[in-house]
Parts: sequence; C-alpha cells; structure tokens
Amino acid sequence: MAQLPLDLPHRPALGRADFLVAPCNAAAIAWLDRWPRWPAPALALYGPAGSGKTHLAHVFAAGAAARFIDPAALATDRVPALLGVATAAIVDEADRAAEEPLLHLYNLIAERRGQLLVVAREAPARWASALPDLRSRLSAAPAVAVAAPDEALIGALLVKLFADRQLAVGEEVVAYLALHLERSFAAAQQAVAALDAAALAEHRRVTVPLAKKVLGIEPL
Repeated sequence: MAQLPLDLPHRPALGRADFLVAPCNAAAIAWLDRWPRWPAPALALYGPAGSGKTHLAHVFAAGAAARFIDPAALATDRVPALLGVATAAIVDEADRAAEEPLLHLYNLIAERRGQLLVVAREAPARWASALPDLRSRLSAAPAVAVAAPDEALIGALLVKLFADRQLAVGEEVVAYLALHLERSFAAAQQAVAALDAAALAEHRRVTVPLAKKVLGIEPL
C-alpha cells in the first residue's frame, strides 16, 4: 500500500552560512554585509520568485534584529505596534503593501535612524506607485538585483534543498536535475518537494528514473 504523504512543513536552513554565494547574488550579499552603513534609510532587494530573496531577508533579520512585517497587515495606525522598539524592519513582497502605511513605516524607521529592507520582484522604480513621497524615498534608496542562477548554482541549491528535507540523493540525480530543470530557484524548490512526496508515497529512493517519472522530463 502506498503511503499517503502528509503536507507537513519542513524547516529549511536559513542561516548566513547556508546561503549559496554566486555571481547572481554577490552584489545583494555585499549590500547586506554593509549594514548599517547604507547611504539611505532603505534598501530594495528584487528578483524573480524563488531567487533566494527571502533567505537573504532572514539573514538580514538575524544580523540586524529586524522585524518581519506582513504587507497585508500594514495599516497606518498599526505601524508603531508592528515595528515595536525595533530600528530595522523587512517587508517582503513590499509592492503589495498599501502605500500610505509603507510610507509611514519608512518615515518612522528614518526617525529612529534605522533601516528598512523592502523585497519584491521588481525594483521600486517599476512599481505602480501613485504616492509621490513614497516613490521619491524609495527611488533614492539603493536597489540591488538577485539574478537567475546558472547550472552550477542550481546544482548546489539542489544539494541544499535535499539536505533541508533530510533526503540522501546520488550525484547523478543532482547532475541530471541541474541539466534539465528550468534555471530558477523556484523550479528547484518545486522539483525537490515533488520528489520528496513521491519517494515517501512509493517507499523508494530519489533516483533519476523517479525524477523522469515525477517531473515529466523527456530523455535526451
């Protein structure tokens, strides 16, 4: 009988030492390492989904004692309570936040001589912002991109993602996936999650044949 895979969360490693440094993210890491010596109260980190932006935000949070603030929870009258006594904050998917509360958060952090990390898929200059004060403040902040990874980084990421789930896989599996998967962090994450579920359901190891079957990868 096949085992029913339960949709239980695993705990990914999100420490500074766990982040994979490569040319596609080196500039972003260098900017975060400059904290708190940023030239403006804010820094914008942007890039495609699954590119490691949230991991970098967690690294920043640990070093700066920054508060993660849900963009959906941002309301002008709630900003002081959401920030608490912190002098640093992170808003992931910041382009989804209401503009006036985000401006209020920026101003409050600036008053405290702190730092705000805004994370999104696009640089603030490309956001559909209609609030001039917010647009001018974020446009004055450095904006650094996290680019799509190359094949070598995808391979290293796959090793990490399998290790996060405590899955032992052979080098041939990693090499096969790195060659055939779309070169994005999101694709690697989805592939590892699907293979984890399939291996559990079928009581088998993660192998190249399983990857072909589960991911629908056609042979060369």
